[in-house]
Amino acid sequence: MRRGLSAIAASAVALSVALSLGGAAVAPVPTLRTDSVRDRQYWLADYGITTAWQTTRGEGVTIAVIDTGVDSTHPDLRGAVTGGADFSGLGSSNGQTPVGEDGNEHGTMVASLAAARGQGNAGIIGTAPAASILAVSIGFGEGDVSSDDQIAEAVRWSVDNGADIINMSLTRNTLEWPESWDDAFLYAIHNDVVIVAAAGNRGSGTTVVGAPATMPGVLTVGGVSRDGQASRNASSQGITIGVSAPSEQLIGATPGGGHALWDGTSGATPIVAGVVALVRAAHPELNAASVINRITATARPAGADGVDPIYGYGLLDAAAAVSADIPAVTDNPMGDLAEWIRINRRADSPELPPSTEAPLPVTTPVAAPNPESPLGSLLPSIAQLRDIGVPLAVFIIFGGSAIAMIIGATQHFRSLRRKG
Repeated sequence: MRRGLSAIAASAVALSVALSLGGAAVAPVPTLRTDSVRDRQYWLADYGITTAWQTTRGEGVTIAVIDTGVDSTHPDLRGAVTGGADFSGLGSSNGQTPVGEDGNEHGTMVASLAAARGQGNAGIIGTAPAASILAVSIGFGEGDVSSDDQIAEAVRWSVDNGADIINMSLTRNTLEWPESWDDAFLYAIHNDVVIVAAAGNRGSGTTVVGAPATMPGVLTVGGVSRDGQASRNASSQGITIGVSAPSEQLIGATPGGGHALWDGTSGATPIVAGVVALVRAAHPELNAASVINRITATARPAGADGVDPIYGYGLLDAAAAVSADIPAVTDNPMGDLAEWIRINRRADSPELPPSTEAPLPVTTPVAAPNPESPLGSLLPSIAQLRDIGVPLAVFIIFGGSAIAMIIGATQHFRSLRRKG
C-alpha cells in the first residue's frame, strides 16, 4: 500500500509521482568525464563554499541522509559513509543498498552533494567533503510500516547514532504532520541536531511546501536558478522557507559509479546541509539554534526586504556563515516546535491519516507583500506564522486582504465625493 511521503526529485522535464519516486527524475550522463563533472559544480565557487574550505571541510561532523539509501561503493563516496540503517524492510541493514521500485538513485545523489570525496580534482565533491554520512533508507510508499512511522523511527535512530545534522529531501505533500513526528523531531531538537528539509518542487506536483518543511525549528531550503532567481519548476515557495540555494543544473552521483544531471530542492537541501556541517565544524561550541542562525543571518538578501516568502532570509553564503562575526542566540529563527505543539495539540486528537496521492491544489507561488500597500502592515512575520500555525496564518492573510480591499474602496469613494 502506498502511504505518506515522496522524495523530491525533479528533472528538466519535472516528472515525479506523489508518495513514490517516479518518472524521469534524473537525466543520466554516462559519457561525461569525471573532470567535466567537477566543472559543472558552479555552486562551489558562486556560494562561497571553496572559500569556506579555507577554514574547514566539515571534519568530525555527521550528516544523516534519510532517503532511499546510499551506494557507499561509488568512487566519489568512498570513505564518506560511516554507518546506516534500513527502516523499509527492503534494503540491507546498513542502509547502503538503494531501495525503491523507481528512483532508488535519489539517496546516493543527495549524499554526494553533501559530503562526496570526489576523485582528486575530478568527480563530485560535496559541500562538506570531510563530513561523514549515515545512510538511512526508507521506503517511499513501500514496506509493511507506513512511511510516516518509518520517518519517526529513522529520525530517532539518526539522533541515537551520532547525527549532528539530518537531511530530509522528501515531502509528505501536506501542511500537517502526524503526532508521531512531534516526539521524534522534538527528540532531535532536544539533542541539538539540526534538521534541514526541502521545500519541494512545483514542477513535480509539490505546489505548496509540505511537512517536514512546514515544521517549526526545521531549516527549510528553497531553490533558485543559476543566476539566483527563484526557480519556478525546481522549487516550491512558501512562508516557512529559511534559506535558498541552487536547485537547477545540478549534478550528482548515482549507484554503480555513474553521474546524473538533475533539478530540484532535493539537491539544494544537501548543499545547505553540507554548509551547516562546515559551520558546526568551525564553531563546535554553538548549539543548533545558533548554527541555523548563522545560516540565516549571513544569507545574501534576495526578494523583499526582511524575510521573503519566496527566498526566506536570502541566498546561502557559506563563507560568511563560517567566518562572519555573528553572536550566539537562544531562540531558533525557524521557530519553536515545542511551543507549536503546546498551542496546537492542546486536546487529545486522533492520529493524522496518511497523506493522499493528490498534492494540494495550490498553483501559484506566494507573492511578496508590497510595503507601500495597506496590506503590508497586516501580514504576520515568519516567526508569528510558525507559532500560530498554518490554518490561522491563512485566515489572517486573507482577512488582511479583505480589510485592505475595504480600505481601498473607502479611499476611492471619498476621492469621488471630493471631486463631485
